[in-house]
Amino acid sequence: MHGALEAGFWGLVGGSALLIGACIAYVADLPQRLIAAIMAIGSGVLISAVAFDLMDDAYARGGFDSTAFGFLAGAVVYTIANVAVSRAGARHRKRSGSNPHESQAPAAGNSGLSIAVGALLDGIPESVVIGVSLLHGGGVSMVTVIAVFLSNVPEGLSSAAGMKKAGRGPAYIFGVWGAIALASGLAALIGYITLAGADPDLIAATTAVAAGAILAMLVDTMIPEATEEAHEFSGLIAVAGFLIAFILTKLE
Repeated sequence: MHGALEAGFWGLVGGSALLIGACIAYVADLPQRLIAAIMAIGSGVLISAVAFDLMDDAYARGGFDSTAFGFLAGAVVYTIANVAVSRAGARHRKRSGSNPHESQAPAAGNSGLSIAVGALLDGIPESVVIGVSLLHGGGVSMVTVIAVFLSNVPEGLSSAAGMKKAGRGPAYIFGVWGAIALASGLAALIGYITLAGADPDLIAATTAVAAGAILAMLVDTMIPEATEEAHEFSGLIAVAGFLIAFILTKLE
């Protein structure tokens, strides 16, 4: 039970960044380039985590077949779900800029809530893989936790800003993001409990599913935001994030 509680704790740590981002959006206006730079760093770290943590671990556990199937399945499932929430108003859920056609979209109707649902969609694979990372008997993958945390801050910030513009009060805004942060911890806990003692092929496939979903999310949401606002520096910043994560994987 100790391992499950630890998984839940680290999932909650990653998810808490959504609440932190919402708090920042409620009290201050950060420069858009700074938010985009955080997004670019998070993108680089997540790419490194997918390549060196998740896919390597999945391949070591289940070989090529389970890893390839899970990786593609994760991308397909995420894409289908992402299309659904995007059409409901969450297409630009990671937008932080001031483009009137994109960044201000959350202010209309119920799209702020749709963005919150989209954030939950983004966060579930990340949280599950945090829990799964504890199954090998060592500590949690800090690279994955850091990557999840960095990617969640701008998402919480953007959506909370949209909810505020739509007239939502602080109880609603922080209630929604607090619930999603708790759901992230619960997803990590459930992932650990469900897969503890499971067949290595199943663990490998699950890890690869999360990897595929995360990579699809990066290309669909985080990278476009980073390149739009950080412009010619986004690639360099992402490379720096990748290098930091790569070094951390070798130090773990």
